[in-house]
Amino acid sequence: MVFLLTIWLLPGMIRIGHTRISVFGFFAAMGVIAAIWLSQRTARLAGLPEQKLWDAGVFLVFSGFVLSRLLLVVQNFTAFLHYPLIVLSLSSLTPLGVSLSLTATLIYLSSLKLPIRGVLDAWAPCGALLAAVLALAHYVEGTDAGMPTSLPWGVITPGDTVLGKVHPVQIYILLSALALMAFSYRALKQPHEQGRVGAWMLVAGGVTAMLTAMVTQPIDTHGGEWLEPQQMGWLLAMFVGALLLTLPAGLNEIENTTTGDEA
Repeated sequence: MVFLLTIWLLPGMIRIGHTRISVFGFFAAMGVIAAIWLSQRTARLAGLPEQKLWDAGVFLVFSGFVLSRLLLVVQNFTAFLHYPLIVLSLSSLTPLGVSLSLTATLIYLSSLKLPIRGVLDAWAPCGALLAAVLALAHYVEGTDAGMPTSLPWGVITPGDTVLGKVHPVQIYILLSALALMAFSYRALKQPHEQGRVGAWMLVAGGVTAMLTAMVTQPIDTHGGEWLEPQQMGWLLAMFVGALLLTLPAGLNEIENTTTGDEA
């Protein structure tokens, strides 16, 4: 028998035969795998044990998934009792879930005796790589679109028949994230004080996210808050990064960072 495998893109979905896979979920999974793989190289550049950083990355992803789903069930417990599969299929990444996941990861890093500043350095290029992949996912999926524009590089969002051409804000984020990844990776290869690369990336990433948010369609057009939860998170990241830059470095300069590569 001859089996024909037909693959094409639908709005927000990848269809393989009769199976449909979320575009964003597929790209997110690939981005996480790529980021954890890259962490093995950046671990050597940051002077950290590769296996421990691998374990920490897996724990961060696992805790984020479990805790976000647990919050989703708790907040929608009655609906979960009647429609468990539908509730679990809902988007569950919330600011509270992210905060709990980061807290659990900090405790786990302490148990592994990994320096938080060193981990921030090693994860800086990895986070930028993941952000780039997620931006590409939003572009393919047609979500997180930009505001209307008359600029020649404006694009039409799939399924949108009202706004017309909009800013390709996903491409802005993609290019910015790739630039930040290259910058942080190069900085890691140079002698550096522990924590400086990660701190600068928190500031630069926050500034980039806030700037792109200015040309992104708002999530809630009826709320009275000045800032959306994501924007508040980026402001907090910028504050933490600036605070780390003002504090004394945790260790002296990390030298001979390419020794692991040469070996």
